[in-house]
Amino acid sequence: MGGCATTKKEGPPPIRINQDPYPSTYHRYSGAVTAIRGATVFDGEGAQFENGTVVLADGVVQAVGDASTPIPEGAVIVDAAGKWVTPGIIDVHSHLGDYPSPGTDGNDDGNEATAPARPDVWAEHSVWPQDPGFARALANGGVTSLQILPGSANLFGGRSVVLKNVPARTMQGMKFPGAPYGLKMACGENPKRVYGNKGGPATRMGNIATTRATWLKAQEYKRKWDRYEKNGGEMPSRDLAMDTLRGVLNGEILVHNHCYRADEMAIMIDLSHEMGYKITSFQHAVEAYKIADLLAANGTCAAMWADWWGFKMESYDGIKENIPFVDRAGGCAIVHSDDPNGIQRLNQEAAKALADGRRAGHNVTDAYAWRWLSYNPAKSLGIADKTGSLKTGKMADVVLWNGNPFSTYTRPERVWIDGALMYDANNPRLRPVSDFELGQPGEGDVK
Repeated sequence: MGGCATTKKEGPPPIRINQDPYPSTYHRYSGAVTAIRGATVFDGEGAQFENGTVVLADGVVQAVGDASTPIPEGAVIVDAAGKWVTPGIIDVHSHLGDYPSPGTDGNDDGNEATAPARPDVWAEHSVWPQDPGFARALANGGVTSLQILPGSANLFGGRSVVLKNVPARTMQGMKFPGAPYGLKMACGENPKRVYGNKGGPATRMGNIATTRATWLKAQEYKRKWDRYEKNGGEMPSRDLAMDTLRGVLNGEILVHNHCYRADEMAIMIDLSHEMGYKITSFQHAVEAYKIADLLAANGTCAAMWADWWGFKMESYDGIKENIPFVDRAGGCAIVHSDDPNGIQRLNQEAAKALADGRRAGHNVTDAYAWRWLSYNPAKSLGIADKTGSLKTGKMADVVLWNGNPFSTYTRPERVWIDGALMYDANNPRLRPVSDFELGQPGEGDVK
């Protein structure tokens, strides 16, 4: 009896929470074995091949090299002499689908501006797959993948989602398979402006206090759930906001932090150390050049514009050399858009940054600079092992440009996603038109 009295009473085993309740249903479109030959090829990681050959088969890059690269028998041959081939562009900061075109109040679904901390909302639940902006980004910009972020009204804006830029009836049909979720955070003027007259925070110190208090709550939640998942017993109450923050603390969800000023970015890095998470990227990062070494040391990417700043006080102190200076310090420099029109010209934005960097003495090659548009973005999204460069076995996300892609006059001629030809400027049947556009004026117009 004594032995029975001391035996530990076991509770019910832990219930496992479904971490992926809205799974990707993406299936690649069918594509033919294709060989693009004769082009100047940028592989996305810095290598360049003149008179190069790229072979696409079974949805992946099968081979990249010079003119001696073997071409499979029966492959569709694309004569690309005088043209350029690159990996598809990846935009890490887009609101397409959440702020679609047409932009009406009825379609305004990007900011859940009802409380300073809303990590419980998910951008994917606002995505409208029929947004004509997706096709514009594909046909005019050569964008093959993109991250849809919630807006920056909140200190915690919610989860982001990564999409393949393909036509689909549902968001899940576009969802990049295996891409980690992101958490949008913000600092500075936006949360102050939105919540200053709604109970706060009204200052930068208030922003940080609210952010720290939220993380302390998340740490407590994590401890509670970690104990439950290890020992079982009574299941703790579920909190969708804390689920997301626990995912960050576990390293499963990547933080993308809207922040302009260098001093604020430095504070956010310290805060992340205090609370035990990593900032994967700063978004907008107008003053990244002032702390480029700090960003490099912390492995934090900076997503930036080439020459857009000064539209509010915290974005005042920009310089044209921001992107190349972050790169020169050994950091992860990214060109982003945050704009439905800008996403169609990211190659030109990179060209401006490249020219400004060279004038300042940062002499990198054109092929190297393409990292700012594909490989580094993929790295910041946790998908660089799948896409972002033309390496054997990676997804065949490829753009054929009708000239040097750093020229203002150059346009995408063809775009492949997972080896399927999704756009061809010379074939009207391969100009994507969403269901919403059918019967509308300008249908299929990609000017």
